[in-house]
Amino acid sequence: MRSIFLKSVSALSFVVSMHTVAAPVLFTGNSGALAASVSFDIVGTQLQVVLSNTSTGDVLVPSDVLTAVFFNIAGNPLLIRNSAISGGPTYLGPTNVSGAGTVVGGEWAYLNGLSQYSANAGISSSGLGVFGPGDLFPGPNLSGPTTPNGVEYGLASAGDNPATGNGGILGEELTKSSVSFLLTPVSPFDLSTISSVTFQYGTALSEGHFSGTPRRSVPEPDTLALAGLALLAAAGIRRRR
Repeated sequence: MRSIFLKSVSALSFVVSMHTVAAPVLFTGNSGALAASVSFDIVGTQLQVVLSNTSTGDVLVPSDVLTAVFFNIAGNPLLIRNSAISGGPTYLGPTNVSGAGTVVGGEWAYLNGLSQYSANAGISSSGLGVFGPGDLFPGPNLSGPTTPNGVEYGLASAGDNPATGNGGILGEELTKSSVSFLLTPVSPFDLSTISSVTFQYGTALSEGHFSGTPRRSVPEPDTLALAGLALLAAAGIRRRR
């Protein structure tokens, strides 16, 4: 009976381990009316980074536009740029330019080996004196010069009214809410080593920026259910003994 018990627990433990999925690492931050989040997740063999402007306020000036996120990964691993996809519509003033799911890689850049805000990596739609044309994700140049530039294709808030704002806003394409980036790590790394997240607004490092706070990850629901199943099975076998 002891042998059956051990085999049952071993089999259930294996099932549980097969269904355990590493939860995304999430950072959020805010300063006044500005608010942002960034999540890091492993999807297959790639790192998925989702940057979001979560403010509910209207975007009225360029310094309200989320243009970059800086982060530190232990060991400073190199990540290969794969794609950048808009999570919301892009508009020029009140005119819709493209819908969610558009390739926007030609307007966003990634670079590692940095030393900015205690971070060694960053993703940006603006040059900020850091990012250049050789740092862009794959994709066509959708607007302006073939280099990260200005606030174009930066992130407007979830509550933005496209019809309002000053000339620095109404004359530039803005993507509402979020962009999802896929990068391939050259060598494995642990998501838990990501730290020193800073959200950057506007077109210069001297403009508004604030730190992100890590949020606690929780086990996936199917993992919790299977773990409970294993414990119930073990208890049942003990009672039968």
